[in-house]
Amino acid sequence: GLIGAGRTDVARALFGTLEIDSGTIRIDGQRVEIGRPRDALKHGIIYVPEDRKQNGLLMPMSVIKNMTLAVLERLSRNGWLRESLEEEAAQEYVKKLNIVLRDPSQPVRELSGGNQQKVVLSRWLMTKPKVMLLDEPTRGIDIGAKAEVHRLMSELAAQGIAILMISSELPEILAMSDRIIVMREGRISGRFDKDEATAESVIAAAAGQFLQEG
Repeated sequence: GLIGAGRTDVARALFGTLEIDSGTIRIDGQRVEIGRPRDALKHGIIYVPEDRKQNGLLMPMSVIKNMTLAVLERLSRNGWLRESLEEEAAQEYVKKLNIVLRDPSQPVRELSGGNQQKVVLSRWLMTKPKVMLLDEPTRGIDIGAKAEVHRLMSELAAQGIAILMISSELPEILAMSDRIIVMREGRISGRFDKDEATAESVIAAAAGQFLQEG
């Protein structure tokens, strides 16, 4: 959908940062109650916001601290953070996601946009998610980093992780999606399976020209 169609509100509601007026959330067929991010994380739902600098990263902090923020309890023993475990976890994801940096202790603000996005993704991948809500995951990053993020998303989907991607880029939507849901003015205006979606049909749905049930 177009900007303002309600796409981000859906993701925020699923992650517990926006109150739900009606409807239910189900994971693996089971109804779950999500009223705050802690509830979402408990059920394996993570959210990568569109604005990584304002909402996704703590810019003055180091790369390693940004990466391990969501799993500090797992990396601690008797209430004390085990720095060796923290460094090991960070190095694992630096390698997995091919994050280019000088040192994990350097401020995350010094990294390129693409590498900053990989740091955000690393943080949430450490939680072993079942559902990933990705809001404009490739906005503001270069072509090479975009290809790497797309490759990572495909690998995660192949592993059985559900990915809900919000994107304004039509080629990205058509190339990456198994199922496309188009929104307009807070409502679903079109649903398409991968093999039936075209640029024209998605644009028409975003413009409110028709509703295709699927």
